[in-house]
Amino acid sequence: SPSGEIVTKVKKINTLFTGKLRSIPIIRGILALAETLSLGMDALNYSSQVANQEEDTPPSKFSSVMMILVSLSIAVGIFFILPLLVSKPFEGILGSDVISNVAEGIIRLLVFLVYVTAISLMPDIRRVYMYHGAEHMAVHAQEKGDPLTIEEIRKYPTAHPRCGTAFLLTIMVIAIVAFTFIPRDPLWMVIGSRIVLIPLIASLSYEFIRFNSKHETNKWISTLSIPNLLLQSLTTKPPDDDQIEVAISAMELAISTDAKTT
Repeated sequence: SPSGEIVTKVKKINTLFTGKLRSIPIIRGILALAETLSLGMDALNYSSQVANQEEDTPPSKFSSVMMILVSLSIAVGIFFILPLLVSKPFEGILGSDVISNVAEGIIRLLVFLVYVTAISLMPDIRRVYMYHGAEHMAVHAQEKGDPLTIEEIRKYPTAHPRCGTAFLLTIMVIAIVAFTFIPRDPLWMVIGSRIVLIPLIASLSYEFIRFNSKHETNKWISTLSIPNLLLQSLTTKPPDDDQIEVAISAMELAISTDAKTT
């Protein structure tokens, strides 16, 4: 908060995200994406209220849904439709739909990397990346069974193989494969395919990361996580002690809340 106090909030997760559907492959990936969007939007609203010293008045369901839809529309436009439109004029030079689709995928990756790098230059976003790093360091310590203290957490890296950034990069890579053999005409059908296949691509990305996390001790499989870990050099930064304290508070609250509900 502006006063320097660590403010916390506990929110019960909708049973839709924790029920039996969460154990079904592919479907659980879609649920994970929806849960991430919902919790992320809620966290942004709450942090904004704390920063502005406003009362915690949750937005209406309509406004929440509209914010998610607008955010999704912008993301789809920038990372899926824009690369398609940029690659379209070069189809004649590239000579085939397959090569054009691969070129589109490479453009998509470049747009994503430029975006992540560009926003990291903003002071506020850089601080977010520092909190992001603190979160990962605290998770590492918890998973290793170490005490949640600043000294113990400091020894861990800011990158983590199951990061949300890893999820996004995996989506970009799997999208290249998913779109490769889709015809490039008519344009409306190509645009439609980019939108309709996003849930499936997100689900496959979730399953890929889940598989990697279960076999992270296998050196061959762990190498698949290297690009994701390298990307986190952009999206995480070394935190200061205050930011680590926030990560500790969040982790301890999550652990205690989980213990009460299980």
